[in-house]
Amino acid sequence: MFKNFNKLEKAWIYYDIGNSAFTMMVSTIIPIWFNTLADTAGMSDSQYLAYWSYATSIATIVVAFLGPVLGTISDNKNFKKPMFMTVLFIGVIGCALLGVAPNWILYLVTYVIAKISYSSSLVLYDSMLTDVTEPERMDLVSSQGYAWGYIGSCIPFLAALVLYFLATINKVPMKLAIVVDFLLIAAWWLGVSMPLIRQYEQKYYVENAGSKIAASFKRLGQTLSHMFKEEKKIFFFLIGFFFYIDGVYTIIDEAVAIGTSLGLDTMGLLVVLLLTQVVAFAFATLFGKLSQKYSSVTLITVCIFGYLFVAIYALFMKTLVQFGIMAFVVGMFQGAIQALSRSYYAQIIPAENSGEYFGLYDICGKGAAFMGTTMVGITVSITKSVNVAVATLGILFILGFIFLRKSASIK
Repeated sequence: MFKNFNKLEKAWIYYDIGNSAFTMMVSTIIPIWFNTLADTAGMSDSQYLAYWSYATSIATIVVAFLGPVLGTISDNKNFKKPMFMTVLFIGVIGCALLGVAPNWILYLVTYVIAKISYSSSLVLYDSMLTDVTEPERMDLVSSQGYAWGYIGSCIPFLAALVLYFLATINKVPMKLAIVVDFLLIAAWWLGVSMPLIRQYEQKYYVENAGSKIAASFKRLGQTLSHMFKEEKKIFFFLIGFFFYIDGVYTIIDEAVAIGTSLGLDTMGLLVVLLLTQVVAFAFATLFGKLSQKYSSVTLITVCIFGYLFVAIYALFMKTLVQFGIMAFVVGMFQGAIQALSRSYYAQIIPAENSGEYFGLYDICGKGAAFMGTTMVGITVSITKSVNVAVATLGILFILGFIFLRKSASIK
């Protein structure tokens, strides 16, 4: 399966396979079960989407502040691995507890904690890329991580989907199906993460300071100042990344919530999104190979325009077939744009400060996704139109393209 990769590269790729199962649940069953709890509480469809968007925004705002601190502290010698394990375990426990939350309020609180822990683990995981492989292999390894993450997540998700389907036709109690589904995903996430936990060793680091937190804040401030004055290439890339990846994560996080708000069939949505994983695997692999011939910036630009098409197309989306077309196009580009952005960034930053820099990367990525989700929440509350709300995300892709090209023009 990974014959051209060494043991450490394989272990790093496995974590993408493990955490992607939780990502798949965030995009599918988690918002669907929240919809059930919301219906029980008497919420309207627009209220449901608004509350879900606000919860996601809270989680990402917290990570935006927490990520750089965690990343900077993790750059200290022998800190990265234990910190990674801590947030991983909290995330796994939170995932398992989602199945037993008794009402929509506690469910959202548990979801926010699990999402914060999951996103924090990715700050540390992404920064490990400089330790596990060489610069010339980063595009390939990063792309394979996303590719196999998409296809690997289908294994536990298929089991969860079958159980959920049996519950919809009254073959098993729905509550039992939900509990088992979340336990299954939590066990998969933890189990597939074990090779990385066992094999990873921090190769690049800064020497331990006396007061880790105070020193980390000082170093972070110095980095921000230096980046603004001297590292314009990184600075403008992060601004562009802030905009375009915000739109990407908003579409990923809210795909099922959007489809549900349009009144589309729940099982149909889940099947479509499952097939999208296969598309994402194929195209992430393809873009990984193309990266050996074309520059990362060129390929990222192609992906941005693919997403801009999705945003415009959303204005006319009404049926499950049209939703399927949108999901297919999203699948073509979502793995590629994430993988290439991660590996390109890893190549232009100093390796010994990878945790710190990826903490900043996470502010502009997963941690900054509050803008897109908040845009959707506010727009749908004002216009009562899910289609218009999604279309407004096109603004983010246009701005992302402008700043990406500005970064690429700097030598």
